[in-house]
Amino acid sequence: MPDLRELYQEVILDHQKRPRNFRRLEEANRAAEGYNPLCGDRVNVYLDVQDGVVRNVGFQGSGCAISTASASMMTESVKGKTEAEAKALFERFHDLVTGKSAPGAAAPGLGKLTVFSGVRDYPVRVKCATLAWHTLRAALEGNDKEPVATE
Repeated sequence: MPDLRELYQEVILDHQKRPRNFRRLEEANRAAEGYNPLCGDRVNVYLDVQDGVVRNVGFQGSGCAISTASASMMTESVKGKTEAEAKALFERFHDLVTGKSAPGAAAPGLGKLTVFSGVRDYPVRVKCATLAWHTLRAALEGNDKEPVATE
């Protein structure tokens, strides 16, 4: 049986090599731009929100494997969720990767996103994992005036 860490690495590498929903969403009615000045990662998140539900989502950008995989998995996770559910998912994910939730504690509702739990051990990588999520939150809140920074 493969080591759990190896499995997590496989999931992250799969999403980095073949990111899901990597596209500009033409029908987007909300968008935001994110930037990590420490490493240069950039992401644009596009949302089609109808009646309070994220009907469709896309992203574009460039970044490291963690940043790209996180954005890819985020898009899969928020599609079909209400705005409130998407914001709550952001909070749970953020708590997971920043160490606010206890190590090894169950991460309810995160599913495959728990592959990022090891990021908490590498503070510089937390910004990579959360960039797309902070950008998502800005898009949900209609905050598209300035790029979201991880600082």
